[in-house]
Amino acid sequence: MPVLNERAYLEHAVASVLAQDVGAPTELVLALGPSTDGTTELAQRLAAADERIRLVDNPAAHIPVGLNAAIRASRFPTIVRVDAHSELAPGYAARALQTLARTGAANVGGVMHAEGRSPFQKAVARLYNSPVGLGGGAYHSGRTEGEAESAYLGVMRRHVLEEVGLFDESIRRGEDWELNLRIRQAGHRVWFDPELSVTYWPRESWVRLARQFRATGAWRGELVRRYGRSNGIRYFAPPALVLLVVLAVLLAALRVTGVLSGPASLVLSLLVYLPLALYALLVVGVALTPGGGDLRQRLWTLAVLPTMHLSWGLGFLGGVLRGARDTVDASRLGTRNTPLP
Repeated sequence: MPVLNERAYLEHAVASVLAQDVGAPTELVLALGPSTDGTTELAQRLAAADERIRLVDNPAAHIPVGLNAAIRASRFPTIVRVDAHSELAPGYAARALQTLARTGAANVGGVMHAEGRSPFQKAVARLYNSPVGLGGGAYHSGRTEGEAESAYLGVMRRHVLEEVGLFDESIRRGEDWELNLRIRQAGHRVWFDPELSVTYWPRESWVRLARQFRATGAWRGELVRRYGRSNGIRYFAPPALVLLVVLAVLLAALRVTGVLSGPASLVLSLLVYLPLALYALLVVGVALTPGGGDLRQRLWTLAVLPTMHLSWGLGFLGGVLRGARDTVDASRLGTRNTPLP
């Protein structure tokens, strides 16, 4: 478990891991980044209270670096990746081990089920769980078991991880997808089991959400630069939306100044504004559909859905054009969260 500024979530996440019963020895290795909110002190207290918890340092604070440090420090043949912003469902690890044995897969993952506390976080969680929000990846809304492109978190065979070289430490986001690509290229299978469920707690504010999605988009753009067609077509929808918005602004400026007029102006307006109008109707429709929550949650949906798509799309375009470079997810740096009840 890589950990950075997770004081509000760490104790619950650790408890959900230690509660797993697989009928064999287990350990939990926490890779501690340089937190500023008391997370490190909390982790030390948890480790002092349970000998199954081990601590390693991750001074760079990068997720794949921390994951590799934890894997190298671990002692057992199966690696269960866990996240400090998540909670494993009861029986998760035992079910995953059964699925590994039954399918012969190298990596098994399940459903990332987002939850929220505030109206904002509930709106984000609902969109995480919707194909409209994150593009319909199997681990967000899939219901059919079978081979998959990637796996959320993942329960992995250690010897396969060592065979493919662990996580690529030059990738800051999307490291799971890239690892699973190498696993599949090496002739192994990645498997999705919808009976496996992990509760995920999204970011708690609009600014942090925008930062997270911009960084994630930038690294997806970097992965497109590196791996081209191995990336699914759904990843290109958010940057297409960004380009439409830019074209709409330019077109409006040209029409107002009289540079563009006549039939050509009308045709271009139809091509640009109609898709944007349909997208706006989609956003409103998602906010109004049953299950959208109270009024505040529905209003947040109107802001959150475009924020997710536009932030991700902007990051993606930057990542494709110039590479992700040193882009990091700054949404958890210096956080001050209220602990979970």
